Amino acid sequence: MIADPWFYCLAIPALLFTGVSKGGLGAGAGILSVPLMSLAIPPTQAAGIMLPVLCVMDLIGLWSYRSRHDGAKLAFLLPAAVIGIALGTLTFGWLSEAGIRLVIGGIAVMFVARHWIGVLRRDHARRRPPPGPAAGMFWSAISGYTSFVAHAGGPPLSVYLLPQKLDKTVFVGTTVVFFAVVNAAKLGPYAWLGQLQPGNLATSLVLLPLAPLGMALGFWLHRRIDPVTFFRICHGLLLVTGAKLSWDGLRGLLA
Repeated sequence: MIADPWFYCLAIPALLFTGVSKGGLGAGAGILSVPLMSLAIPPTQAAGIMLPVLCVMDLIGLWSYRSRHDGAKLAFLLPAAVIGIALGTLTFGWLSEAGIRLVIGGIAVMFVARHWIGVLRRDHARRRPPPGPAAGMFWSAISGYTSFVAHAGGPPLSVYLLPQKLDKTVFVGTTVVFFAVVNAAKLGPYAWLGQLQPGNLATSLVLLPLAPLGMALGFWLHRRIDPVTFFRICHGLLLVTGAKLSWDGLRGLLA
């Protein structure tokens, strides 16, 4: 088990923020957790420690958002996500993690920029149709892949889901079910690749009490935010996380 105090100084706020994001916003801002923890330990170890805690958060979220999700969309999103996870398993160690971060971060930043340019030009008044199932399957597969690599599946999924104009609770509930299935599907490959070793699992167990606390804060926040502010926050978090991923990826490639 990890005994370094510096690691826990980073891991505790990272996990609390992840719980708030998963429970209240569904915007995938929890991707900041692995980069934060990676300041003290290798990124692959951070991902392995995070996965069991994420699965517990998913169970809490499934109960809290039961029957509040878009089943029709999940029917084609989830199979595509599993394909992305399979590709991540087969190519583990082949591709540069820094390159993946840079690409996904760039996509997230460009998506938010495009959204706000449309708002400023009042193009949103034309009500362009949201992306269809084919686009959803593409972004879902990307989400499954990036989730496998670094628990960074939130931005690609948001690129598809945010334009769908779902009710805010249905939006969060849909992301909860999506990532509950994705994270459960990652358990086998992570164990096979040696990322769920006893030391990592022991550290996960120490951090586990943070899961319900972070989720509770997220539920509390979700009930108190009006829909307009909610989606503005979602776009803002997507921009921040995209910028963070881009910076991490660029720095990694230059190094």
